[in-house]
Amino acid sequence: MKRALIIGISGQDGAYLAQLLLEKGYEVHGSSRAHPTATFANLQRLGIRDRITLHATVPSDFSSVMSLLKRQPVDEIYNLSGQTSVAASFLHPLETFDSIT
Repeated sequence: MKRALIIGISGQDGAYLAQLLLEKGYEVHGSSRAHPTATFANLQRLGIRDRITLHATVPSDFSSVMSLLKRQPVDEIYNLSGQTSVAASFLHPLETFDSIT
């Protein structure tokens, strides 16, 4: 069974990708910066929240990502964690740049 990590799984695209990978027989892991407080409403709405292993990590922090990958090796990584708020991207341009590079 292939394992996939979706960074930014709490968003719309992350949830739909998780659903697709689960349908293809993947073991799906997801990370979100807001893991401890997030509701993961998109995963709940699709009825797949209980089929995904969630992790807290900060994608712009190399040691955070490496620590996760050492604990949970995966075959594929999808990074969907970029800044999605246009207003926030103008207020915090450096953070936005970091989140998409």
